[in-house]
Amino acid sequence: MFGLISRPARRLTQAVSSFYRNGSTLVIAEHTNETLTPVTLNTITAANKIGGDVVCLVAGTNCSKVVEQLAQVKGVSKILVADNEAYKGFLAEALTPLVLATQQQFNFSHITVGATAFGKNLLPRIAAKLDVAPISDIIGIESDDTFVRTIYAGNAVATVKSKDPVKLFSVRGTAFEASGETGGSAGQEEAPKADIPTGLSSWLGQSLSESDRPELTSAKTVISGGRGMKNGDNFKLLYALADKLNAAVGASRAAVDAGFVPNDMQVGQTGKIVAPDLYIAVGISGAIQHLAGMKDSKTIVAINKDPEAPIFQVADFGLVADLFKAVPEMTEILAK
Repeated sequence: MFGLISRPARRLTQAVSSFYRNGSTLVIAEHTNETLTPVTLNTITAANKIGGDVVCLVAGTNCSKVVEQLAQVKGVSKILVADNEAYKGFLAEALTPLVLATQQQFNFSHITVGATAFGKNLLPRIAAKLDVAPISDIIGIESDDTFVRTIYAGNAVATVKSKDPVKLFSVRGTAFEASGETGGSAGQEEAPKADIPTGLSSWLGQSLSESDRPELTSAKTVISGGRGMKNGDNFKLLYALADKLNAAVGASRAAVDAGFVPNDMQVGQTGKIVAPDLYIAVGISGAIQHLAGMKDSKTIVAINKDPEAPIFQVADFGLVADLFKAVPEMTEILAK
């Protein structure tokens, strides 16, 4: 009699479990094997707006510290861990089979990742394998199948409804608050095994720029210079001011194209998207491509000698002055 009862009960449990997973979201965690990348916390917040379970996939090499950190994050119910040398360098060619195997086993209704270089490289490949259309760089979630994203360099907002069985989307980190790094109690289990293709690509190494200043996309204060800086040496004025404010330093595309500073400092539609508490634009005219990357900043200060510069239209505070006089004066005042 017990056996007759247990089999239907087991089937019922499996059905409930399947239904539960179908309403869940997989967040592909971005990290350095030592710490989580901040955008992952914003992506978890976005995933929780959909409702249902939020499961994080951590793939890397010797990434136990990341798993421990993620287990404390509020809003995460489970962590799937894939710790293998094959995932060294986080190559999309290696990660895609892992995500597909995970999806085959758990049947998530949504798969998401931050709209970073990592996410933009990985998500289209997964979408092609699943034969669905990814929705990139979302800034809002209206329902489990309807998302909001900007188009035309941020000049228009589109509401997109997906009819695909699995919704794939990347999250603009500046559009969502970071999930709390305490209060969570997520359990962990080993991720499904995946056949990783060999010979397509291999990880050789990377060269990262190091700075004592905060990282550009996560800094509370950002100071950016434009073509008005005239040359790269003059960016020393911004570095000195940034040191007083504990700020990150960015640049417009015009400054990058002119060779004043490296590409990783570019803020804008084709650069990095930032939304700090304070954004100071120095010698930047305010082209729409640049505004698309910083207009969500809480307070915008513009310094430009041209009173007709478009940057003043979005600035909360504007200073019409010669930057080569104004910036050193600001630095001197802060030093006192």
